[in-house]
Amino acid sequence: MNERSFVPRGAASHPVDYDGPPRDFYFLLLPKLTLLAFSAALEPLRIANQVAGKELYRWFVLSEDAAPVHCSCGVMITPDTGLCDVARDALAFVCAGGEPGDHISPQITTWISRQKAHGAHIGGICTGAFALARAGLLKGRRFTLHWENQPAFVERYLDLTPTGRLFENDGGLLTCGGGSAATDMMLSLIEADHGADLAAIVADMCIHLRSATRDASQRSVQSQGLSSRNSHLIAAITFMTDNLEAPADVLAISDHVGLSRRQIERLFRQHTGLSPAQFYMDLRVSRAHALLNETGLSVAEIAAATGFTNSSQLSQRFKARYGSSPGAYRKSWLSRGA
Repeated sequence: MNERSFVPRGAASHPVDYDGPPRDFYFLLLPKLTLLAFSAALEPLRIANQVAGKELYRWFVLSEDAAPVHCSCGVMITPDTGLCDVARDALAFVCAGGEPGDHISPQITTWISRQKAHGAHIGGICTGAFALARAGLLKGRRFTLHWENQPAFVERYLDLTPTGRLFENDGGLLTCGGGSAATDMMLSLIEADHGADLAAIVADMCIHLRSATRDASQRSVQSQGLSSRNSHLIAAITFMTDNLEAPADVLAISDHVGLSRRQIERLFRQHTGLSPAQFYMDLRVSRAHALLNETGLSVAEIAAATGFTNSSQLSQRFKARYGSSPGAYRKSWLSRGA
């Protein structure tokens, strides 16, 4: 790999009392990775070096065959090298994004296992957990990935359960949900390495408001865009989301949150413009859409996984929402090579 400077010039500065060797990061880019998540992980390292005025971190970009990689947005990134052995105690992240299960070759899983065996710390950014699971690194471990891809993940890996948190660090196994969660994860590493003051100025340089806790959820009120922070509404939506395969009726939801049926109906109408039943149906059809896009499950299997009694019932609801049947929708994506 070419020699280059890892310490850019900048106006802001913060003295760091450290004269040891830099910490090395390796980013393995998979096709259709999310550019936002990758840059959100990389930039805090650059900024830390810039404000410290010294080489605290180094970073190297890999692809499977050393060829350029297209991100999900179409931007192409040229890596430094192909798959190579990384330094012992280095951090190696698998950066993925769309269709994460389709871009994991045997060479990649072998590389992941080899680096782990040689003492590197392995992690996943956005949907990188798919590759870590394929390599057998996640059994019995705490991990996460982007919430959008979690339904497909749990259908594919029935014995693995991701958390909904921004990021996880389970004994050096680092994973994050993508987006700005990657910045939160990196800031936590910078703070552990060089203190809270450096992490704070790096966050300021990123114009990033750090989450108060790593335990914060990736989704705000289940990412339904609700402005309310009503605890009963949040509890009801969470209960619905946790019970998509065997949907509960409105009375069961009311009992769970401690409200009457009339109160829960009024609450949903006020904040979502929908009845609880309509909102619940929307969650189930959205989950079916996710599974259709990111798994090889049949329409019948997806219907069962989202609480529909048969494929026809799912097809009717799906067509009303997306304008085509599940089968036609999947075929249209396959024909476009998406």
